[in-house]
Amino acid sequence: MLRIPLHWHTEPLLLLLVVGASWAHALACGPYRSAWAVAGTPYPVAHTIRFHLGVLVGYLAVGSPLDQLGEQFLFSAHMLQHMLLIYVAAPLLVTGIPPDIIDRLLASRPTLTKVLRALTHPLGGGVLFTLFFSFWHFPELYEAALRSRPLHVIEHWSMFLPAVLMVWPLFSRSTMLPGIGFGAAMFYSFALMIADLPLWAALIFGEHPIYDSYRLAPRVSSLSASADMILGAVVMKGFNEIFALICMGYAFFAWYRRDR
Repeated sequence: MLRIPLHWHTEPLLLLLVVGASWAHALACGPYRSAWAVAGTPYPVAHTIRFHLGVLVGYLAVGSPLDQLGEQFLFSAHMLQHMLLIYVAAPLLVTGIPPDIIDRLLASRPTLTKVLRALTHPLGGGVLFTLFFSFWHFPELYEAALRSRPLHVIEHWSMFLPAVLMVWPLFSRSTMLPGIGFGAAMFYSFALMIADLPLWAALIFGEHPIYDSYRLAPRVSSLSASADMILGAVVMKGFNEIFALICMGYAFFAWYRRDR
């Protein structure tokens, strides 16, 4: 089993994005809070914690040694990257932005509001995310992204941004871009569980390994290339199922408490 030196990514653009996002949020919730918040509104501590946790998880996904493992050696590590971005970072960031900021920004922008409402509708966000996520797992495109760093970055962004749209209906408290009701949230969460079944089936039951890069990669664990592919599919479905079931359970009990 090969041992490799693992490293953290410290590229200026990546660090600028991480620090810039946190800095912008801190300014919006601190010195410039009076521009959107009602006088006397307390500092949004919970929103701030969730937002910065989302930024941290995003950096761990793409800036930690996990990125090196996923890009060069293990499909399961690459899939874990995607799942952290989609099912952990995206919900934390969506719930980390105070809804009053969004409502204030969109109040005088009806055209932008109309476009964003279409994109954050379950049919918009859910379909876009499923299409992009499945699209990038076609072998030719997946291999191309592994060989090209710029294309790899595009791959991650074109999964993460649709993921934000996908989770928005479940977590939004904005009045301009509202979330969906409890019953709709349960149905939508169930639909998300079904949507990735074709890709999961291809990874589990397809010819192994599907991607040549991982078949030819030096083994850095006891897993064979085929076992690594199956583990990646398990990681994908596990995150998807846990996320959907938690959302369904929360919607069900919130609905029950409201109507009892």
